[in-house]
Amino acid sequence: MAAVSTPTKAARRRMGTLSQRRMVAGFLFVLPAVLFTVAMFIFPLLMTGWMSLHNWPLLGQATFLGIQNYVQMVQDRQFWASLWFTTQYTLLVTPPIFILAFLLALLVNSALRGIGIFRTIYFIPVVIGLGTSSLLWVWLLNDRVGIFNGILLDLGWIQQPVIWLVDKNLAMTAIVVSIVWKTVGFSMILLLAGMQAVPDELYQAAEVDGASYWQRLWYILLPLLRSTFALALVLSVIGSYLAFDQFYIMTRGGPQNQTITAVYWIFNNSFTYYKLGYGAALSIGLLAILGLLSVLQLRVLRDDTTY
Repeated sequence: MAAVSTPTKAARRRMGTLSQRRMVAGFLFVLPAVLFTVAMFIFPLLMTGWMSLHNWPLLGQATFLGIQNYVQMVQDRQFWASLWFTTQYTLLVTPPIFILAFLLALLVNSALRGIGIFRTIYFIPVVIGLGTSSLLWVWLLNDRVGIFNGILLDLGWIQQPVIWLVDKNLAMTAIVVSIVWKTVGFSMILLLAGMQAVPDELYQAAEVDGASYWQRLWYILLPLLRSTFALALVLSVIGSYLAFDQFYIMTRGGPQNQTITAVYWIFNNSFTYYKLGYGAALSIGLLAILGLLSVLQLRVLRDDTTY
């Protein structure tokens, strides 16, 4: 009996050693990602939370305030006005992004020769920096040398150049158009990936059963894209609520502080008024709001399909 049990124990010992080696190897593989996450996300988040409890000047000694910064945030009318403006901007920019992204994804979701060129063309604006694209649109909308005013004047639709970025409504329209142009390619790629994950057999079976193109689109594609829509929507909404560059470059918050977004207000408090502690509290408040919005979106668009 001893001769039989000895190899078994040795085999178990070797298996245990191999399992430990694999565990250590796996840990070493994920260690860089863990360190990067801790250094670039966890530590800054904890530091921001700690700063939000203090009067933290740019120079000088920090003073502990407790939740006083958060009480000030609740009473800050400009913060809530900027948050409401950001919400309006998000509601305006999200539908055209999704509609155009879905149509473009349908357009390029084919095996036509050279279709990859069009996918690249539609995606090119995404790789342009947001600051660069905002400066580009400032030039395009310029009332003296801008292309848009020149085209509208040549067509006779306007009698004199339009100063787009002075009026709040015109500025909002211009920024929405620029952001749709800049970001629609990213949502298109996400939706295209979701479309290509749908098995062709489902379309073929539906076609055999006599389903039209629109019926296949409505009853097969859209339900199966629900998870992809949820991901794209959460990313789009978060990106819209974090809008800063385009308003800072194109409008400077004007006219009369009517185009100040939530992040713009955080920037002003932190780096214009040097209230770093209050800016940190505003950042934590915005993070909580975004977390709540993301949870609500994922709950509404969650996919309960079981296979």
